[in-house]
Amino acid sequence: MPVHTFAQSDKVVVKSDTGSIHPYTIYNKANKAAAQIDTTFVELPDSIREKEHSPTKATLMSAALPGLGQFYNKKYWKIPIVYAGVGVLGYCIYFYANEYSTYKGAYIESVSGVTNGKHSALVKQYTADQLLTGREYYRRNLEISCIFAALWYGLNILDATVDAHLYTFNISDRLSMKVGPAMQMTGYTLHPAAGVKLSLHF
Repeated sequence: MPVHTFAQSDKVVVKSDTGSIHPYTIYNKANKAAAQIDTTFVELPDSIREKEHSPTKATLMSAALPGLGQFYNKKYWKIPIVYAGVGVLGYCIYFYANEYSTYKGAYIESVSGVTNGKHSALVKQYTADQLLTGREYYRRNLEISCIFAALWYGLNILDATVDAHLYTFNISDRLSMKVGPAMQMTGYTLHPAAGVKLSLHF
């Protein structure tokens, strides 16, 4: 029985009188296998991810408009918190500024002897010393509210900057942890012991 060999892509094909495999068949199958698309997840390097997401841009956006940096970082749940703080502190500044202006005007009218001015109700109800105390109280709370508003504004920028830096932190999807029984070495033999073994794979 004659035997013929064909060399094709480092493969040997045996052809006999009873049956044969054509070299083109193996070549075609190899091409089809190579043409299959690999769907394995490929991670982007941190350098590429950092170029795509800029911490500087997030910082500038939050500085221009509170909450805009959080939107850029896709931390949408933080935006209502940012604006809740802005709303509360904004109202406090408005309230204390208005009261400070009122008591200031009433104090000026009281020490000037004006009893029928714009703030006559307060002038008739309180003495000049009481009006001065009220003015200083609202002035102090106004300053505190402004300080907290500045801190909240700075915290909004800092939060956006930190989140933007962590956005490029590469966490692999292949990261896993396995839990298994622990083995304790006693002398030259292994004995099972009550315990837990954690194995981290990355």
